[in-house]
Amino acid sequence: MKNLIKAKFHESLTSILPIAAIVMLLSVTVTPLEPGTFLMFLLGVLCLIAGLAIFTMGAEMSMLPLGAKLGSSLAASGKIWLIALISFVIGILVTISEPDLQILADQVSGVPNMLLILTVSVGVGIFLAIAILRIVFHVNLALLLGIFYAIAFLLCFFVPVGFWSVSFDSGGVTTGPMTVPFIMSIGAGISRIRSDDGQDDSFGLVALCSIGPILSVLILGICFRLEGGDYDMGDMITQVEHTREGMSHYLHGFADHAADVGIALLPTIVFSVLFQLVTKAFSTTKLIRIGVGIVYTFVGLVIFLTGANEGFRPTGLALGQSLANIGGGELLVPICMLIGYFIVNAEPAVYVLNKQVEQITAGAISADTMRLTLSIGVCAALGLSMLRILTGISILWILIPGYIICLGLSFFVPKFFTGIAFDSGGVASGAMMSAFVLPLAIGACSTLGVDIMTQAFGCVSFVALTPIISIQICGLLYSLKAKRAISRFTTEQEVILDYSESVFESMQELQEVNR
Repeated sequence: MKNLIKAKFHESLTSILPIAAIVMLLSVTVTPLEPGTFLMFLLGVLCLIAGLAIFTMGAEMSMLPLGAKLGSSLAASGKIWLIALISFVIGILVTISEPDLQILADQVSGVPNMLLILTVSVGVGIFLAIAILRIVFHVNLALLLGIFYAIAFLLCFFVPVGFWSVSFDSGGVTTGPMTVPFIMSIGAGISRIRSDDGQDDSFGLVALCSIGPILSVLILGICFRLEGGDYDMGDMITQVEHTREGMSHYLHGFADHAADVGIALLPTIVFSVLFQLVTKAFSTTKLIRIGVGIVYTFVGLVIFLTGANEGFRPTGLALGQSLANIGGGELLVPICMLIGYFIVNAEPAVYVLNKQVEQITAGAISADTMRLTLSIGVCAALGLSMLRILTGISILWILIPGYIICLGLSFFVPKFFTGIAFDSGGVASGAMMSAFVLPLAIGACSTLGVDIMTQAFGCVSFVALTPIISIQICGLLYSLKAKRAISRFTTEQEVILDYSESVFESMQELQEVNR
């Protein structure tokens, strides 16, 4: 256990320290921060390191085995209506208090928080049921993604522009640290029970669950008819004059997030208890381990989200305002690309996905390869986001060609990589994007005088898009490399066979001469 804790803290340090170093370097060079803001940021770094380490340990002990057992039990029941109903309920329960979604809802002006959260939760519930049934009925993932994204872009023509960015951002933040471990392990559990090789279909649940909120919020836009309203910057600015005041903010943050995470975990705990009472799926020893894991998950998320909101959120806003003041924002693109390269490794859900991919592929696709590919994708996403703020182009000019490329690549890469790629887009756009990158974009827009609702929002949706392309390109290279290896092996075998035949013929000739 001691070695496990050390390993988790080491992973957390290597994930958080690079982005912390970049922000600290900026704060003493081109974008000086107020002392109070800098203090809050330093405390946030400590919270993120501790919270991420504790959370990842808890997720491995509780969420992953719970989801896998639930998935296999659902598939073994053989009752399609029961699988669909329970998947729908689980989707709503794990999403309704998703911390990432709450962070986004707090920053959306003009739509009541609870209305947005309920709309998104229902969307996830419906599409989790669709995603589970896709595995059961062996439906092609690329086909479903193409149909639903086409519907989403069609709906945009009937929705106010202010809803476009928020809708696609909702799809990104929904699949966060609460939902990803659970729904990914459910998919893995259901795919294992199939008689054929179901590994190709074990991924894709996160991808489909990300489309549900996009469609549901777009439909809300048709019914609600709001242009976004006036944006209030006051709630995002935290003024701290001394250390005692800073600690007071963090203590209040711990209390608030403890309540939020407790509410988020409660439905999962209740559902898990009922599942155990009905199925007796776990032994006493495993139940104790799962219980300890849930406690770790709770503590880790509380610490992580407090650091993200109290430390990184005001820092992101201040950095965005400062960078936009330099030469009309000319440093926004390169610096945000650098931030994007490192910040994705600080997402809790990214760790879960990388480990799941490494385990299911038996190390053929390593966690390090996933991290590098995701970093490249998010680097490009933040560059595009800042470029859009500077140029004012519509979000659809990037999203529509981007998803056409994504769906086009799916016909040339192994099916397994398509599911991983679309899942990667969902998990990359998590808490750090909502609590740090989005405030940075808001700060830049406020300084440049750009409309916040249409231009700042949307950066999360780009983070959900570009990893899909980078992972599929990785899959294409992987496929070409595998084909070359097979071709080389076949050639070597043929050479060996030809050599063996020639040796055999020579031996026969020698025997005839001896006779």
